[in-house]
Amino acid sequence: MRVGVVTFPGTLDDRDAARAVRLAGGEPVSLWHADADLHAVDAVVLPGGFSYGDYLRAGAISRFAPVMGSIVDAANGGLPVLGICNGFQILCEAHLLPGSMIKNDQLTFVCREQVLSVENASTAWTNQYAAGERITVPLKNQDGQFVADERTLDELEGEGRVVVRYQDWNPNGSRRDIAGITNAAGNVVGLMPHPEHAVEVGYGPDGAKGPRTGTDGLGFFASVLHSLVG
Repeated sequence: MRVGVVTFPGTLDDRDAARAVRLAGGEPVSLWHADADLHAVDAVVLPGGFSYGDYLRAGAISRFAPVMGSIVDAANGGLPVLGICNGFQILCEAHLLPGSMIKNDQLTFVCREQVLSVENASTAWTNQYAAGERITVPLKNQDGQFVADERTLDELEGEGRVVVRYQDWNPNGSRRDIAGITNAAGNVVGLMPHPEHAVEVGYGPDGAKGPRTGTDGLGFFASVLHSLVG
């Protein structure tokens, strides 16, 4: 399966995302922000970083890149899309996901190992986890506070669209401890923590439960491959 990884000016984690795809058994395909052609990929990852220096708002300029027009159309047609950190911000700006990302409540950059609970294990990107499973992946952001109006938050909760939730400590003030959400169809997922940095034994953080020591994030990439072949 071919998984596209988009690079914008200021993207930092595209190589890490490509490596995660490869370790999961997929074929990573580099996609350039100025090229509208998705090159027949089966899924897309929008990786982390600081696209366009986070000018205006994080992800606000990237939303208008030629590649995003194609991704929005393809996502609305069912293409699996994962936005990680800056990618999550871009998905919100592109209105593929509701809500918005603002500066962390303590107004500082946060970098830490973060425990999450998997709230929805039925999306294209989380089906290899169990509902309620606790995982540990790195978190690093300065505009990571997820906000939305109460009606939207209630809809996300009521429709089971909260994908992952912060456990033990909320690092950025996100409403209702939300760390990641999905669209109604379950093919588009955005999250602030970085699963691509927890895909290899000895290099990722110790797993919250132990069995996936160092590889708690690999399930996101294994899940999309499973959904594509299943």
